[in-house]
Amino acid sequence: MHTIIQKTKLNRGFVHIYTGNGKGKTSAALGLAFRAAGRGLRTYIAQFMKGQAYGELASAQLVPEITIEQFGKDTFVHVDKATDEDILLAENGLATATEAMNSGKYDIIVLDEINIAIYFKLAPVSRIIEFVRSRPGNIELVLTGRNAPQALLAIADLVTEMVEVKHYYDQNISARDGIER
Repeated sequence: MHTIIQKTKLNRGFVHIYTGNGKGKTSAALGLAFRAAGRGLRTYIAQFMKGQAYGELASAQLVPEITIEQFGKDTFVHVDKATDEDILLAENGLATATEAMNSGKYDIIVLDEINIAIYFKLAPVSRIIEFVRSRPGNIELVLTGRNAPQALLAIADLVTEMVEVKHYYDQNISARDGIER
């Protein structure tokens, strides 16, 4: 049974950035979305560079306050080898996220892996800065991904850097369903 503790409305939203080489950036954003759902807040998550069947897609279907859409292919994009299709998918993701942000239906907007999309030249940082600055004042905005550009860090209200201390990937252990994807 899905129970909302107490319906909440945000009077003021802030800009979060979850970045760094450590694991947990998307998980932190999803954790925020699930916590917010318990208070009746609605979250829209645009996943950039992702087109695979990640576990959060199925889990979010159980919570009507969370909407996730993917804007990527089911293959990896390699730096300096982005295709026109990769760029178009990112542009579509930004356009859709802009519509969601301005629709009045959502309290939180997450641009998952947007920092890495910028790094891979799928989206210009100037366009993301414009997106951040155009958000309504009551929208909480979360930007995730490695390599967050300094220009975004400068305008964020909260920046968390995930630092890798040790990772089992170093032992050639692949991403596991339910844990990393």
